[in-house]
Amino acid sequence: MGQGLRKPEIIDIARRDGMVTVEGLVAYFGVTPQTIRRDLAELSTDGSLERVHGGAVLPSTTANIGYTERRGLNMPAKIEIARKCAAAIPNDCSVFLNIGTTTEAVAAHLAKHEGLLVVTNNLNVAFTLSNNMSIDVVVTGGNLRRSDGGLVGDLAKETINQFRFDFAIVGCSALREDGDIMDFDIREVGISKAIIRQSETVFLVADGSKFERKAPARIGSLSEVDVFFTDLPLPKACRDLCRLSGTRIEYTEL
Repeated sequence: MGQGLRKPEIIDIARRDGMVTVEGLVAYFGVTPQTIRRDLAELSTDGSLERVHGGAVLPSTTANIGYTERRGLNMPAKIEIARKCAAAIPNDCSVFLNIGTTTEAVAAHLAKHEGLLVVTNNLNVAFTLSNNMSIDVVVTGGNLRRSDGGLVGDLAKETINQFRFDFAIVGCSALREDGDIMDFDIREVGISKAIIRQSETVFLVADGSKFERKAPARIGSLSEVDVFFTDLPLPKACRDLCRLSGTRIEYTEL
C-alpha cells in the first residue's frame, strides 16, 4: 500500500482507537518502522496528528470528537451488554475495569453496588464511581492517553500485579473469527494480559461490530474468558471454541 493510501487509514485508525503506535502500524501495514515514522512526521507537520513517544494521537482540537464518536457507536447494544454484565457482579468483591467505552458503560451500572473495591486504568471509570462512598476506587499509575483517559505503560502493569481480583471486566478493539482477542495499542495489550492473569473470573464485554474490525496485537483467546457478554451471534469457529473451553456466552435481549 502506498503512502497516499496509508495516511488516510492511519488517521481513521487514530480516530477509532484514540492513538496509533509505530509498532502497531508496522504490524498492520507490513512496512518498516522508518516508513511509519516518516508517515507520522508528515501527518504531524500538516496538523492531522500530534506525535507522542512511540506513536501519535489526534490533535487536541479533534481528540474529544473522535472519542465522543467512538463512545456513541452502537450505544444501545453497549448499554444492554453493560447492564447484563453488571448484574453478574455481586456486592463485596474486587473488580478491575480496563480501558474502553463498553467498560465505562459497565461502571455506570455498577454505581449502585456496595462494598466493591474497583481498580482501574480508566479515568472515566474512576470518575463515574467516585460519588458512591461504598465503593473504594484505586487508579493505577501510568502514562495518560489523553484521547480517552486511559493509563498505559509499565507503571499501570506494576500496579495490577500487586492485586488479585475476583472479577476482571475487559474490552477489546477487535475479535478474530478464530476467537483471538485483539487490540491496537501494544501498551494496552500487556496490561490486559496482566489483568487476565491476576483475576479469578474474566468477563469480556464487546458488541458484534468488533467482529468486523481488525487490530494487529493479540491480547489472548476467548478460551481464557469465563463469560463473554455480547449482542450478536458469534461466528461458528468462535462458538465452537467457547463450547470446548467452557466459555459461557451471554447475549443481550436486543
